[in-house]
Amino acid sequence: MTAPLTPPPPNQNPWQAPPPPGPQTPGGLDRATELREGLLTLAVVTAAGVAMGLLWLWLAPRVPLISDGKAVFLENSEGEGAVGADGVFALLGLGFGLVSAAGVFLWRRRGGIGLVVGLALGGLLGSLLAWRLGVWLGPTSDVAAHARSVGRGVTFDAPLELTAKGMVLAWPIAAMLTHLGLTALFTPRDPEPALPPPPPQWGPPQQQL
Repeated sequence: MTAPLTPPPPNQNPWQAPPPPGPQTPGGLDRATELREGLLTLAVVTAAGVAMGLLWLWLAPRVPLISDGKAVFLENSEGEGAVGADGVFALLGLGFGLVSAAGVFLWRRRGGIGLVVGLALGGLLGSLLAWRLGVWLGPTSDVAAHARSVGRGVTFDAPLELTAKGMVLAWPIAAMLTHLGLTALFTPRDPEPALPPPPPQWGPPQQQL
C-alpha cells in the first residue's frame, strides 16, 4: 500500500496566476504623478525659449543692406550673416538642450517616459518660440518700407531669419541624448524581479511493511 499524497496548501498553488499589476509605470510611479512631472517639465522647458530667443537676437550676426532708391542690395555680397544666424541658433539650441536635460535629471535623479516626452516636446516648442520671438523683436520684415524710411545710401539691418528650419531640432535632440546618458550613468538599475517559489516536490510513494 502507498501513503496518501498530501495536496499543497491552497495559498501555495504553483499554477495560480500572478496578481494583476497596479496602475504604475516601470519606475514605480503612478501614472498621474508621471503625467504631472511631464507637464511641468514641458511648461518650464518651453518657457526657457524666451531666453533663447533673446540671446539669439543679441548674438546673431547682422546682415547689412543698402538702397539706391530703386532697389535694395547687400552691402557686403560676400558676407555670411544669414548662415551665421543659423549657426548661432543651433549652438544655442545645443546649449539649452544640455542645460535643460541636466536640470531635469538633477531634479528627479531618474528617467521616465513623462520626463523624456516633456523634455523633447518642450525643447521643440521652446525652439519654435525662440525663433518666432527673435524674428518678431528683430528688424522689420518689410524691407522696402525700411529702406524708404532710412533713405538712399543708408545702411540698415536685414530681418533676422532662420533659413535652415531643421535647426529647431537641435534643442530636443540634445536634451534627449543628454538625459539618456545621465540616466544610464548615474541611475541605479532596477532590481531583478523575484522568482516565483518552486512548486512543491512530490515524494516517491512509500511502501508500508
